[in-house]
Amino acid sequence: MSEAKQLPKELPPIPGKRYFTIGEVSLLCDVKPHVLRYWEQEFQQLNPTKRRGNRRYYQRQDVLIIRQIRSLLYEQGFTIGGARQKLSSTEAKQDQSQSNQMVKQLLVELEELLKVLKS
Repeated sequence: MSEAKQLPKELPPIPGKRYFTIGEVSLLCDVKPHVLRYWEQEFQQLNPTKRRGNRRYYQRQDVLIIRQIRSLLYEQGFTIGGARQKLSSTEAKQDQSQSNQMVKQLLVELEELLKVLKS
């Protein structure tokens, strides 16, 4: 018998909330809460807000990072170290891209301001 390759599980859409509990994130990302707590130690990008009684509150960005980590580890076969490195390099590229966009926007605004000042 040939074994069919299991397709990645379709994850539910992320609701438009500001904060999510660890239980909600667990369901949204199909990852057990103890795994999420472990990943917090392994990935510096993952840093939920902690409130009363050390309760974790994740934001939308955290959920997206967790889904990315899950994909790297479970679907793409990365090790923890490899996934950490991949996230760091991806983050650096995004930071550079955002910086470039901000500089371009500033230039446009400064040119518009200069036109106003000249007139």
